[in-house]
Amino acid sequence: MQDVLRQFPLKGGVISCEPYGSGHINDTYRVETDKGVLYILQRINTHVFPNVDGLMHNISSVTAFLSERATDPREAMHLVRTVSDAPYYKDAQGGCWRVYDFVTGSVCLQKIERAEDFYESAYAFGNFQQMMAQFPAETLFETIPNFHNTPDRYQKLQHAIESDRMGRVKEVSEEIAFARSLAQEVGRLHVLRESGALPTRVTHNDTKINNVLMDEVSGKALCVIDLDTVMPGLAAYDFGDSIRFGAATAAEDEEDLSRMRLNVDLFETYTRGFLAACKNLTPLELETLPLGALTMTQECGVRFLTDYLEGDTYFKIHRPDHNLIRCRTQFTLAADIKRHLPKLGEIVSACARG
Repeated sequence: MQDVLRQFPLKGGVISCEPYGSGHINDTYRVETDKGVLYILQRINTHVFPNVDGLMHNISSVTAFLSERATDPREAMHLVRTVSDAPYYKDAQGGCWRVYDFVTGSVCLQKIERAEDFYESAYAFGNFQQMMAQFPAETLFETIPNFHNTPDRYQKLQHAIESDRMGRVKEVSEEIAFARSLAQEVGRLHVLRESGALPTRVTHNDTKINNVLMDEVSGKALCVIDLDTVMPGLAAYDFGDSIRFGAATAAEDEEDLSRMRLNVDLFETYTRGFLAACKNLTPLELETLPLGALTMTQECGVRFLTDYLEGDTYFKIHRPDHNLIRCRTQFTLAADIKRHLPKLGEIVSACARG
């Protein structure tokens, strides 16, 4: 670690470097120097993100852009460049390392404890959209190609059905039928993006509450973190995935499907926070925000079903039917979101009017 840290112009000598946080992708450490300055050191998972140059181009560009517009230094992550002015350091073994300034006086929540927490998360991601509105999204690399290309997800599902490598297709006829019943509707966002009707924006693509730092005293949102999946996308992707994750009434792998539905009150809470910060969405973007919630939920269910049919090669499982259970919860939530679409549209319109 000392050899790695010497490659960065830290303030003071390093006195500790300890594992930090609960992330599952990169290895993260909290570094402290003898001058009391704190940093975050990360070893990038190059299996998940093989194009490290593209990844770090995105992060260095986005953090620099945000820093120029932040009114509070804690409103943006600050990347520490190496002593040779590179965005990351590659060691002799091929390990890729980066350093951020530690955001002092902040806390990261692992789950929504109060409705106010969900509002602040929404405000943070809406503010991210607002601050990045003038950034040329086309200059960013796709760190995970076709990540939210819903028609492509359906093509992968169809291939899994046709190959039936695990002999499981006969068990999931109802799930396949439900997936197909929404294919055209949830493919609409991609069609609108391809046609230019919806503008391509800089999107975060992992809008969970644990990717927002809150002020430890006031509880107010400071900034969004974990920028590895920042790439070109649609505002509805970020909005919709937050709803999928935060406004569901049950866990992603809940077996009792009667417990899974959409919490409409939390949808309204998130919408108020997101639109309070993000003022530059077009009328069609506003109109399609509820569709984003349906699309992201259904797409996630399709991914779980595909992985189940292919032998559980992507998502980690803890029992043989884990991905099938996950698929069913997402499809149940998607069905409830679809039932509520008119109401959700009314909520978005009311929040947009202020």
